[in-house]
Amino acid sequence: MFEAASIDIADKTGFYRALAQQLQGLLEGETDMIANAANMSALIYQTMPDLNWAGVYLLKGDQLVLGPFQGKPACVRIPVGRGVCGAAVERKSSILVEDVHAFLGHIACDAASRSELVVPIFRGSETIGVIDLDSPLPSRFDADDQAGMERLAEIFAGSF
Repeated sequence: MFEAASIDIADKTGFYRALAQQLQGLLEGETDMIANAANMSALIYQTMPDLNWAGVYLLKGDQLVLGPFQGKPACVRIPVGRGVCGAAVERKSSILVEDVHAFLGHIACDAASRSELVVPIFRGSETIGVIDLDSPLPSRFDADDQAGMERLAEIFAGSF
């Protein structure tokens, strides 16, 4: 049984280094994408403070389809180009939103969410989905969070 170790969030670089190591250990030897997405979502949700949602959307055709997550029930399908998740796929880049109410076209799955970070998951040059994090705090995420989550997306994509 895997048990996440407590990590000090005060040093974000160290936090994400330790989180990446834990994710690598958690996913080691497992090649099922859904199982790995479920465990990654749980690890992120349990270790990162001030989140109200953490999960994965998987790209199927021209839509993102809800994958494993932690938090309240969520939107099941998001067209590419819509909302923060769809925009991240369209742009092929991470999107950090300090105030979701200021993001034109934001899709509110949980009215308590105030900030969001969406990181595309790539296999080679192909986008296969996104990691989506929501927080009830405005400006919860910064460039360190973005870089750390981009590293986790790489580890996840290399696991299956």
